[in-house]
Amino acid sequence: MDTITISGEDPEQIAAQLLRLSPHYAETPLLDLPSLAAHFNVAQLLVKDEGRRTLGSFKSLGGTYAGLRALARASNVDLPSLLSEGRSRGPLPTLITASAGNHGLAVAAAAKFAGGRARIYLYADVAPTRVRRIEAQGAEIVWVEGTYDDAVDRAQAAADAGEGILVADTSIDPVDPAVGDVLAGYGVLASEIRKHVHATGHLRPTHLFVQAGVGGLAAAMMTGLKAWLADPGMVVVVEPEKAACVGLALLNGHSERVSGDLATSAGMLACGEASAPALQILQQGAAQAVTVSEAELGDAVTLLRARGGPETTPSGAAGLAGLAAVAANPGLSSELALDETSRVLLIVTETDLERDV
Repeated sequence: MDTITISGEDPEQIAAQLLRLSPHYAETPLLDLPSLAAHFNVAQLLVKDEGRRTLGSFKSLGGTYAGLRALARASNVDLPSLLSEGRSRGPLPTLITASAGNHGLAVAAAAKFAGGRARIYLYADVAPTRVRRIEAQGAEIVWVEGTYDDAVDRAQAAADAGEGILVADTSIDPVDPAVGDVLAGYGVLASEIRKHVHATGHLRPTHLFVQAGVGGLAAAMMTGLKAWLADPGMVVVVEPEKAACVGLALLNGHSERVSGDLATSAGMLACGEASAPALQILQQGAAQAVTVSEAELGDAVTLLRARGGPETTPSGAAGLAGLAAVAANPGLSSELALDETSRVLLIVTETDLERDV
């Protein structure tokens, strides 16, 4: 499992297509944080800062790419033809998705790039600043009572009724083409990490702690990095205690919806059901899973900032919270082979998008 191949394009091809949309799709930095490594008594700690990505999160890679691919398929053209100024500007299908904020923003951007429309299904807990960012892309907002998963159901129903094309980042179908394109877009991130580590002369990480909502990012990193990591090659999925749907699915061998209100300060991870395509990849790669408390999520934001890392949210710092939880538990540390020789990789998935700017 070296690279994502679901979409038929490798990460460098995808990165080049996104970069043609805007220079703001340029690579994001990989930070070496020795102070943070010393805090946890590990040999190295690298942080991929996706808050520097256009739209403020890694989601801009997957949602935008998948949205454009969906429109190109519907129009029976390739991406360059879809985006060509000389294209006959007939009406395009509406792009539909559910979101906690970031994926919807990325899909809305895809519609805007192509001169089309997007309809984004949101639930009440989505922060106003995130809503305004989606509206600024020209998208229609549809509010749904309940949780993120209720919004997913409504978006699916709208697409089934013929109201547009669903560009979801989660599915019960293990081979859903739109979800495959989303994961392929995220694969750009893994490709950049490998290149940066090689270019800087760092030793390859031994452990990746990566946050999960429905599991898409974790699956893309499993695909792009698992075979590349140094021994023992641990991929550890980190989830809030109240929304641990991926860990439950890994334990049970299948996805099922978590009960409860899913309330967590890590709002981008407040998902109740793991994505089937992501779960399949994580199972194949023998992913491990840990949960973190609300206090641990909050502490991770503060610690990251204090030790030279970027400003982020509890969602963005969840991987660090997972590392902290494991490092503080000798039994877990032993189980996951985390010790003073370990080299840890984290992904800060977003900037502080809930800050009112």
